[in-house]
Amino acid sequence: MRKFGLLLGGWLFYVSSLCAAIDPALLAPLAVDDSEKRIAAIAALAQAAPEAALPVLTALADESLAVAGERIVRVDGERVFDAASNREIAPPPAEREPISINNRVRRELAGALAALRLFSSEREVRWQAVQEVAASADAKMLPLLDKALAGETDPAIRNRLRLAHAQASLGSDDPAIRLGAVVALGESSDPKVRQLLLPLTEKRTETGVEADSAVRAAARTSLRAIEQRLAWADNLTRAFTGLSLGSILLLAALGLAITYGVMGVINMAHGELLMVGAYAAWATQSVFRAHLPDLLDWYLLAAIPTGFLAAALVGVLMERVVIRHLYGRPLETLLATWGISLFLMQVARTLFGAQNVEVANPVWMAGGIEVLPNLLLPWNRIMIIAFSIAVLTAVWAMLNLSRLGMFVRAVTQNRAMAGCVGVPTGRVDTLAFGLGAGIAGLGGVALSQIANVGPDMGQGYIVDSFMVVVLGGVGQLAGAVWAALGLGVFTKFLEGWTGAVVAKIIVLVLIIIFIQKRPQGLFALKGRFVDA
Repeated sequence: MRKFGLLLGGWLFYVSSLCAAIDPALLAPLAVDDSEKRIAAIAALAQAAPEAALPVLTALADESLAVAGERIVRVDGERVFDAASNREIAPPPAEREPISINNRVRRELAGALAALRLFSSEREVRWQAVQEVAASADAKMLPLLDKALAGETDPAIRNRLRLAHAQASLGSDDPAIRLGAVVALGESSDPKVRQLLLPLTEKRTETGVEADSAVRAAARTSLRAIEQRLAWADNLTRAFTGLSLGSILLLAALGLAITYGVMGVINMAHGELLMVGAYAAWATQSVFRAHLPDLLDWYLLAAIPTGFLAAALVGVLMERVVIRHLYGRPLETLLATWGISLFLMQVARTLFGAQNVEVANPVWMAGGIEVLPNLLLPWNRIMIIAFSIAVLTAVWAMLNLSRLGMFVRAVTQNRAMAGCVGVPTGRVDTLAFGLGAGIAGLGGVALSQIANVGPDMGQGYIVDSFMVVVLGGVGQLAGAVWAALGLGVFTKFLEGWTGAVVAKIIVLVLIIIFIQKRPQGLFALKGRFVDA
């Protein structure tokens, strides 16, 4: 039995070596100094023996293929293999002349190698290969694409292979094949496919673009279908980007809604509280990078409470030292908080420098979800939306289920009456201002994941935050949510049509008109003495 096993193993090895062998006649043109013959040899090798040709063509691309006497060899470090039989040559030949290729051959070789990787046993390799093939598929690749389609079992790769096959079929001389390819390409949502079909919609026989009327008509139909899907994808992209912008505005405006609703303070330094949270995230990242490098991808979890506490501490100091002495004097409060914002920006420049600092996304927030070829949902923006929902839920629970929340709502509706029934309005002011500042710090932590962190970063959000508060209704949580998300989505759609600057102007004008008609905002406060 042992002798039979050895014989069977030897026979299998011999058969596999024969299967892996390549006809030397197919390899010979690779050594000829003629680009046309080399390109033809590359195509013939890829079609005749896909598995055996892969190491040979890879060596040709790496310029580790050489001519040794009358045979072509593959050099792998100190070892030399016969390219036809894939057997090691011992001792290695002393004289070898490397085979060099020009850019034209290299381009053809890259396409052939991508096509050969379609037969890999690893799914990711095949997926990457089909993406490369789809970018440069032509009629010469059709035999390989047919073989790959016949053996492919993964649904996503099969669908992409069908599109690549249809793209390659556009170069066929048969109008029926081109017609089928155009119809198949009409199922795609790739902007590159649109560019392929666009020339086929016109008849230009002098250049030979497309002379068949049925193919041209099908190309127009497919083009309209692709453009409709691309338009839907663009609108979905704007909506998603608007939701992420609205989530940032919500985090910035939540704290402002609390402080403005409780104390009536127009805090012009609220944007700098976002800056404090963002710099807290950068400082936390720096600490992890220096002392906990193995846990660097989790620094953001520590940055969330750090950003909240840092911004809350700054807010409490602002309220205790300055704002408390200016209640009832809105103009002086506005000027004082504006001065504080300038002071905080200068402190940031002194401590961290005038240049932006880098806050990197953790590995688990890199990349995104590809819904369509032109619709990618980045993980960092998805996480920001989820984080905003979590913060909103926590704020709602605090305002509606806690003793502090009851005091805040009482002071917001009627400060004098709340004080008369024993609510410590001074302490509530301090805690509410600290809470609002801390929420702004959380907004800064989120903003650091999608924007530059610098001393001036908060200036771009203070006006938008006030617009959210005024539009939603002073002190109204639901109003802030609807206003922030609505402004974010509406602004992004306007930017796609008019540009960023004009969109800002239009939004501001519309809000002014709305406030003229409804001064209380989307949601008005309820209470007997609200208007007092």
